[in-house]
Amino acid sequence: MSVAPRGALPLAASSALAGDYRRLLELCPVLDLRLLDTAEPRPSTADGWYSGAELAADERALAAVLAGEEARIAAEHGRAPRPHVTASRLLHHYVWSACLIVAGPWHLARRVPVVDPADLWLHAPTGALALRPRGYVTLSGDDELRAELRAAVVAHVEPVLAAFAGPTRRRDRALWGMVTDDLASAIWYLGRMLDEADPADPAGRVAPAAPVAPVRAAVVEGAVVAEGATAAEDAAVAAAGAVLPGGTQPLPGAAAFRRLHTPDGRAHHTRTRLGCCLYYAVGPEAAACLTCPRTSDEERLRRL
Repeated sequence: MSVAPRGALPLAASSALAGDYRRLLELCPVLDLRLLDTAEPRPSTADGWYSGAELAADERALAAVLAGEEARIAAEHGRAPRPHVTASRLLHHYVWSACLIVAGPWHLARRVPVVDPADLWLHAPTGALALRPRGYVTLSGDDELRAELRAAVVAHVEPVLAAFAGPTRRRDRALWGMVTDDLASAIWYLGRMLDEADPADPAGRVAPAAPVAPVRAAVVEGAVVAEGATAAEDAAVAAAGAVLPGGTQPLPGAAAFRRLHTPDGRAHHTRTRLGCCLYYAVGPEAAACLTCPRTSDEERLRRL
């Protein structure tokens, strides 16, 4: 068993984690993430950057990022949503991104990053993120490493969830249900992105493609079953199921993937979220996500 100490790591280990993040950013176009060197100054609060620790402890920081989210939704959909919808959408965006930041190196290289809330920043005007990578944990046993992944996610998001409980009008089970959903979704998304990488490239680098328009991470699940399952997606779905088998408190549910079959005989992975992310409530033209509890299997098949 090899365990890297929590906190600062030797240069080689830090470089390995930085390499994981560079690959993750190549693979995942929706992750708008800036990586900071250890000596680089933290993003400036004056420019609208707030760390997860600040969101958890400072009501002014939380108000600033909520105002930024409301402005973005109003600009995109023509109206400002209700305050609890704004808060739910922003929390979903932060938690999904944090889950991908922690689970990405685990799925790619069996490294579980230790991401302190003070080392991940959210940009209030744009929703972009900045991360200062530090240490990671690696263990030889699969079950032990999965437990470490869950613990790392829980440790990072717990103080942020407490700050968002009031604005989102959600209690503990609903908040932790969102974390369960977003961890399963983040691993699933990474699997689909790996399938889009050049299969002839043993390094798994992304094949050249047309520029991808920015997409908010929180709406990625709106198209999750549209392309049909392939090898990397199958592996990611299995990995998410092993990480989230159910009964791993405080994460209250299981990944619980299943397959839908379209008339052409193709099988598509899907799951039903434990709770609604409220995307349908941002504007009159918005529809519930394909994994929403509001969306029946019949409707999912109709959209396919």
